[in-house]
Parts: sequence; structure tokens; C-alpha cells
Amino acid sequence: MIDLTRVRAALAQRRDNFSLPQPFYADDAFHQLDIDAVFNDEWLFACNGCELREPGDYLTLEIGPTSVIVLRDHDGEIRAFFNTCRHRGSRICLDEKGHTHRLTCAYHQWVYELDGSLLHARQMPAGFERDAYGLRPVHVEIVCGMVYICLADTPPDIARFRDAVTPYIAPHQPWRTKVAAVSTMIEDANWKLVIENNRECYHCAGNHPELLATLIEFALPDDPAGSRDFRLLMDAQAAKWERHGLPHLPADGGDEFRCIRLPFHRGAVSFTPDGSPACAKLLGDLTDPDLGSVRMFRVPNNWNHFLADHIIHFRLLPLSASRTMLRTTWLVHEDAVEGVDYDIDNLTSVWNATNTQDARLAANNQLGVGSIAYTPGPYAPSEFMLRNFTNWYANKLASYLDGTHAHRSIELKVSNG
Repeated sequence: MIDLTRVRAALAQRRDNFSLPQPFYADDAFHQLDIDAVFNDEWLFACNGCELREPGDYLTLEIGPTSVIVLRDHDGEIRAFFNTCRHRGSRICLDEKGHTHRLTCAYHQWVYELDGSLLHARQMPAGFERDAYGLRPVHVEIVCGMVYICLADTPPDIARFRDAVTPYIAPHQPWRTKVAAVSTMIEDANWKLVIENNRECYHCAGNHPELLATLIEFALPDDPAGSRDFRLLMDAQAAKWERHGLPHLPADGGDEFRCIRLPFHRGAVSFTPDGSPACAKLLGDLTDPDLGSVRMFRVPNNWNHFLADHIIHFRLLPLSASRTMLRTTWLVHEDAVEGVDYDIDNLTSVWNATNTQDARLAANNQLGVGSIAYTPGPYAPSEFMLRNFTNWYANKLASYLDGTHAHRSIELKVSNG
């Protein structure tokens, strides 16, 4: 149960361009509100379609107490269903990923086709309407091979995001990739702190030596903090990208998403310890290994890097008010050969180190915001993306509170003080 008056008071207390008041990071009731108001009502990145290569391949993900199955059906289409048997509600798929010809609930052996229809329900009486008990579907959208799902009955519009980012991503052909490596870690921090840590590089110089060997920390092509050499590099790389027909200026994503192409340091072409290519076989039909990185982020749970030689997807899911799961996936060309075209350690070492460092930073941040001494602090100019994120989040909650009585399931209690 959450006290609506308390939520509204916390939102009213929020100051623009400041971190959020303490309950948004540390309160269990606010975590439950986040699940219902944000994660049950938004498009969430689930996986890349190449992770479901064959019919019957599936993976599951947990959004609060709700489990979802994402799979490829017998016709090759990607579908998603609530991982809840229509008999008495047992979970069907218990593993994080796998392969199956049918979906069978182990409890009472109800069997479902990969399109969600109920095939068999043993011992049910004559007249049982089998067609009425298929798995409940979850909305699915594919954006350049990336699979997004939405649990809401009526999902928000995703067309603006899809149309804006496709020109940046399509040249890298994410649908023609395969998984080279996956890393899953649990961070001891609220999901918003994990997002905020990712959305700024103010902390990079003091914490990410491996990353900054190749990554330029400036987030805008005309960043006022950028050096003369950075501006010269941007001009040269922009001219090259335009010759290749590759968009690079920031997409107009407002507070919802960000997409931009930025260069690496001079002499570096990829996220490797020395900046050399991570994979000899370039993505899609690309021929130039030095194309920088398309940095893409979309609220509330996904950020990505699209390089000439590989792609990295980051997906987070909240586990509690102070725990978040981060899944990192490295993708290479579908025909690349491990040990010939790429080495796993060389491909993953920079972001494995960076993720570990970020997990420590976010955990320390969580400890600090839990203190009685915590008060929201101001963002630095380089943290403008945190302002975008917290504004989006606050507007999402405000919109939810305005419409809870009509379509939400969480039990809300209005306090009279």
C-alpha cells in the first residue's frame, strides 16, 4: 500500500536539476509504485532477436512479481506471453532461457502451443472452452532486431522512438548478429541510481581508466567542455560519417530517449584495452572499422553502443528498492568465428571492468541516500541527461497518479493526514 498524499508531497518537493528526494531511492512502497507506474506501463527492452534464433527458443524476464516469456514461434515470429498458466496460475517456464516445442505447465500438465493457444488440458469436463484459456499475450515491437515488450493493456506510442533511431542503428544490422557473451550482475542500488550513473560521465575520470582509454567522455558534438582537439576530431569524423551516409547529430528524443554517434579517441576504433578492433568481421555491410559508436538510451531500462565491429546491449530490471539486475550482451556478426575473428576476453574486458566499477559506485550511492543526512543535490552541467531522466520519471508518476482509478491494479491508500 502506498500513501498517495505522501507521493504527491515527494513530487512537489522535487527540485528541477536536483537529484530526487530520498523516498524515490530507498522506500519499498515507492519501489512498488515504480513497478506499476513505470515498468508495467512502458516499453521495456527484452533482448535482441538473434537470441531467439530458432522456433521454440525462449527467454524469461521478471518485472516485479510478473514473469514474461519471450519466444520465437513456429512461423518465425517473436511473441511474448505472461508466464502464468491459465489453470491456477503456476509459472510455466522456470528457466531464464531454453528451447521447447510446446509450453507445458509442470503443475497439472496444461500444454500450450508457441502461439499461446491451449492445446491440452487433461481431465477437464465436457464443454470446457479450451479456446478461452490461451496464454495472455504481451505487446511486442521489434526495432531493428531489438525486442521491446509492454505489459500494459494499451501501451504508449513507440513509433516516434522507432522512426528516430532506425537511421542510426540500421547500418549496423543488429538482426544479422549472434551473441558472443552475456554477463548478468546484481547491483546493490535502486534502478534509478543505476540509470543516473550511466547517464553521466562526470564520474568517469576518477573511476573508469579502462573505458576512458577509448571512450571520449563528452556527450555532445559541441560540448562546451570539449577541447580544441575534440572539436577538430568531431569535424573530421562528422565529414567521414556524412560521406558514408551515416546520421550522427543528436536525435530529438526529448526526455524519453537519446541517440547520437560520437567518435573514439584518435587511433581507437573499438572498446578494447588498446582500442584495436574487437572483431575482424564488421557488422552488416560496413567496410570502415572506425565509425565511432552510436550511443542509444531509452527509458526506463536500456542503453546500447553500436560500433562497426560489435554491439553492446545493457538491460536493467528492478528487483527491490535497493537491488537491480543488469544484463550486458555483446553481439558480433552472425558469421564471425570465435578464436578467429574475435577473442571473448578482448571483446568484453573493458565493459566488464566498467560494469564492476559502476556497481560499486551505485552501491555507495545507495548507502549515502539512505542516510538521515541525505538531501537532494544539484546536477553539474555535464549531468544534463540526469535532468532529462528525472523529469521524465516525475512526469510518468504524475500521469499515473492522475489516472490510477481508471486502469491500475496497485492498491492505493489516500491519507487524510
